[in-house]
Amino acid sequence: MDNIELYSNQVNEAIEVMREVAVWGRNKGFRVWPGDWLTKEKLITTDARPENFYVGKIGIHIVCAFILQWNDSEYWNNAQKNEAVYLHKFCVRREFAGRNMTKSVIEAIRKLCKEKGIKYIRLDTALDEKKIRKIYLNTGFKIIDIIDYSNGRSIALYELDV
Repeated sequence: MDNIELYSNQVNEAIEVMREVAVWGRNKGFRVWPGDWLTKEKLITTDARPENFYVGKIGIHIVCAFILQWNDSEYWNNAQKNEAVYLHKFCVRREFAGRNMTKSVIEAIRKLCKEKGIKYIRLDTALDEKKIRKIYLNTGFKIIDIIDYSNGRSIALYELDV
């Protein structure tokens, strides 16, 4: 596994990586975030402040980006304060794909959580995203709930013990 250093308060850099990966995903036919969702105006919220935008680096190279929130009022509104972090918009630059980056990044997030006394790493994705589901399950996450919507879509809520 690669040693990844995490850097917070990286709004512009994180959004740049998210856009890059989203364009790649759309070109491959994956259902990913539309470009107009990936703006400061859309991504900075009450739960996701600028300091929640992270990039992961190996040396001088930015390899990934994500939003790491300390609360998530949309999907996890009944959670106790400071019991979990919530991972959103996680993406890996394509030139670093296939190198177990997800496991490396999750280990770096675990280290951060241990320092802060956080018990869980949580995230959500569409239930029908089989490749994404496999990546997270292989990393050790468990699906702990499924939210079904009237439009036929479902969201899986994942959790990993720190």
